[in-house]
Amino acid sequence: MKSENIYQKQITFKSIIAITVPTIFMTLIQASYSMIDGMFISNILGAKALSALTLISPYFNFFIAIGALFASGGSAVVMRKMGENKTEEARSDFTTLTLISVLIGMIFSTIFLFFTKTLVSIFTNNISIVALCREYLYSYSFFIIPQILFAVLQTYTIGSGKANLAMISSLIGGVTNILFDFLMIKVWNMGMCGAAIASGLGILVPCIILAYNFIDKKNLLHFSVLKFDLKVLLKTMSNGVSEFASNLISGIVMMLFNARMLSIAGADGVAASTITFYVFGIMSALYIGYMLGVSPLLSYFYGAEENSKLKQIKNISIVFISVIAVLTTILSITCSKILVSAFAQKGSSAYIIAVSGNKLFSLALLLVGINTFSSMLFTALSNEKISVIIAFSRTFVFLTMAIILLPCIWGINGLWFSVPVSEFLAFILSTYYIKKYQKEYNY
Repeated sequence: MKSENIYQKQITFKSIIAITVPTIFMTLIQASYSMIDGMFISNILGAKALSALTLISPYFNFFIAIGALFASGGSAVVMRKMGENKTEEARSDFTTLTLISVLIGMIFSTIFLFFTKTLVSIFTNNISIVALCREYLYSYSFFIIPQILFAVLQTYTIGSGKANLAMISSLIGGVTNILFDFLMIKVWNMGMCGAAIASGLGILVPCIILAYNFIDKKNLLHFSVLKFDLKVLLKTMSNGVSEFASNLISGIVMMLFNARMLSIAGADGVAASTITFYVFGIMSALYIGYMLGVSPLLSYFYGAEENSKLKQIKNISIVFISVIAVLTTILSITCSKILVSAFAQKGSSAYIIAVSGNKLFSLALLLVGINTFSSMLFTALSNEKISVIIAFSRTFVFLTMAIILLPCIWGINGLWFSVPVSEFLAFILSTYYIKKYQKEYNY
């Protein structure tokens, strides 16, 4: 699959959409097979198994956070250097950062393999749920390296002009995941262990495909000479800290959300919140996919000092995200019953709670895209300070306050409203910073 120089194309609404369509489909595929995972677990292994998966989900957020740190932070550094025509230096940085992410994955894989019991006991003392959590987490620990590496290679594949390859690899990974979900959970009766291995294989296969791609020296980006530069590593980490914090904190806040839900509506409430998170995830995948496509462009044109193109991309992005925001909100609200019925039996307690909650929770879709884009924009421009302020305020400060306070006023409806309220506060903050730095970056 030959690389195309996407950075030489004229910036128009049509060209940006053409560039981002593969990445949008890619994230939709990933969100879909994640949702199908949940469907297999809930429908075959039961609500208790789904609750167990939800309880340990902060650890998966942690793995994703590490991948996001090196993917977003490293991409901002590498693609900016590509824009500055420091091609060989950029390739060397890419190679070194990729190796470092693998080494970090090895460290955490070892920790999770040896300390699974201790790590699970943090969340619950229910013997049956602890057993399910341990079974899944131990089995998945063998796939932590590809989990982190996939996020890194996927971002650089898109940045090197091969978004179609990233999409195809995700599709192959999705098919692999679903196939082995069916075989290991339903046919071979391997329980949570089978579910974990199926998910791991769904990451490992596309990871191998993407890694093989970077061996080809004809690519815009490819594996090159290792050259450790502490400044590059520190800049990568500072650039990517907002994405790291967003993913890590979202896992912690999810724990708080589920604890609050457990106290209000019991285990059925936790199952309902899990279902709602799945629905929200597939809807917001549209935004994430779009941003994965435009982020390398922003970093490249910032390095090349092509401010007019920065402005065009920003304006196109705001229009596109706003349209998608309205469409996804309407779709999620009007189709709540259909979406929830994929996970819970109609008429069940979890189903009733989830349908009602999803309609309120989905209001956050109106603003989550713009807020995520704002944080990503400043990461791409290497302004890690503002990116962190937006991300941390949105995912921790505003949301934690809302989760604690709103249920005291409106009960379970207040809990469902916590995310829309926090996104509204974040929108005010994001708008302020985008306007404040408009002259400095000329976007």
